[in-house]
Amino acid sequence: MVLLVITLILALLVAAHWYVWRRLVRDVTRSGGPARRAGTVAVVVLPLFSVAAMTAGRADAPFRLQQVVSWPGFLWLALLLYLVLTLLVTELLRPVLTRWPRPRTPHPTGGPHPSDPVLPGAPHLTEGPHPSDLAAEPAHPAAPALPGAPRATATAAVPAPLAAAADAMPPTDAATHAVDPLPAGAAAERTPPHAAVGMRSAKGGTGGHSGPAGHPPVDPAPEGGTALATAPAEEAPAAEAPATEALDEAPGSPDAPAGEPRREPGAQEAPGAEPREGPGMGRRRFVARVLAGTAVAVATGTVANGAHTVLRGPTVKRVTVPLAKLPRSAHGYRIAVVSDIHLGPTLGRAHAQRIVDAVNSTQPDLIAVVGDLVDGSVENLGPAAEPLARFRARHGSFFVTGNHEYFSGAEQWVDEVRDLGMRPLRNERVEIAAGFDLAGVNDVAGANYGDGPDFVRALGDRDRARTAVLLAHQPVMIHDAVRHGVDLQLSGHTHGGQMWPGNLLAELANPTVAGLERYGDTQLYVSRGAGAWGPPVRVGAPSDITVVQLASRNA
Repeated sequence: MVLLVITLILALLVAAHWYVWRRLVRDVTRSGGPARRAGTVAVVVLPLFSVAAMTAGRADAPFRLQQVVSWPGFLWLALLLYLVLTLLVTELLRPVLTRWPRPRTPHPTGGPHPSDPVLPGAPHLTEGPHPSDLAAEPAHPAAPALPGAPRATATAAVPAPLAAAADAMPPTDAATHAVDPLPAGAAAERTPPHAAVGMRSAKGGTGGHSGPAGHPPVDPAPEGGTALATAPAEEAPAAEAPATEALDEAPGSPDAPAGEPRREPGAQEAPGAEPREGPGMGRRRFVARVLAGTAVAVATGTVANGAHTVLRGPTVKRVTVPLAKLPRSAHGYRIAVVSDIHLGPTLGRAHAQRIVDAVNSTQPDLIAVVGDLVDGSVENLGPAAEPLARFRARHGSFFVTGNHEYFSGAEQWVDEVRDLGMRPLRNERVEIAAGFDLAGVNDVAGANYGDGPDFVRALGDRDRARTAVLLAHQPVMIHDAVRHGVDLQLSGHTHGGQMWPGNLLAELANPTVAGLERYGDTQLYVSRGAGAWGPPVRVGAPSDITVVQLASRNA
């Protein structure tokens, strides 16, 4: 089962890194460029730091090495999470932005754009020759003109898609297609493709008389009009794509990116191959870069703010808990609940000092440290924990183990916290002078080490007429607390989810993720914790120290 879980986690990490590489590297950089190579190296190296950060402590690596790999490794995991979430949101915008209508550019002649629809019966305006046409297309020798005969103008080759569109239009009077005669010596004027094909017959032929050899036939002009030469129908290329695509992909189109090679219509890409550069690539890459930049900015800002939330120290919360059996002498009694400090490679002595300052500022009657004090050995983290000796409370400080103590040497840490002035409660109970019992049990993780919780030993022989407050690291122990008549359980462990949407996962494994809830006659308060495990980042679950004020119903 454990192997299956590890395999699934590794598969998810590989898929997440591939997705981030695709969207932040492949889609926004050119193949073979330095940016592509640098991005690929980063996506390969950063997860190696993450693996090292998660395994260095268990492997007893030098503490200095743990610190070196932990900051980049854990921060990258947090950044990866929010990069993936933000990129998934941008997937909803990507097709919309890619297909957003492009702004029209004015036609060079000041007339309608060639892609504008033509109403039946509307006159077709002629378009002057493009400079490249004059350079690329050799002019045909002019046919000998007969005395009094009208002058003929040549028409350009007609793309089939436009020809097909024009054939579907009702024929119009030939005079509407006439063009003014050219001055002597001027280049022949082209008519728009739809004007030329509009003169075809239904069978695809052209009307009028044939011109001299090597020249297109000349349609007879109406009286007072100008003759119009049309290209033979067999010279028109076959239709390959809709007319709008033909205009978008035409070289020199205003929408085509400058310097991009033209992609031939109908060309197919190999499955899994990188998209070829073409007229649409510039727009797709621009959209990809905008969305990638947005994702990076959002994810980086989220992680930076979450790290600042942890490093500035926990906030102080105050909660009043009414207890039916609490004597009037204990009314208003203040317990400072501190959980999940997580001293380790990223959070050290300065973090411990911030917590001590925050707790002492509340002037509590009692301090309860409910587990997960450290992520490392006494040898490495003993100096970091020294500020905890300066806790100040009227009735002292108490400690129970969390699951992380058993990963770090629980026996050694129990002795260490005793030296720091805290009293460990290891499945035992003490009477508080204010008039209630304070009990503490070992964490459930201790069962794997022969040191699990023992509720009978801690609560079995007590006077149930007295109020009982229980310190237990994990909220799941609430059900045993209810069976033993506990009035209030104080816990941690969940971190409130630490980083959204982690709270959704925490809800699956814990009866309460954060705050105060009631289970029968027993109330459970869960702190979000004063530190952070793994990434020193909190999003949607700020760290806290809670002052629980007991209230007597008889007061």
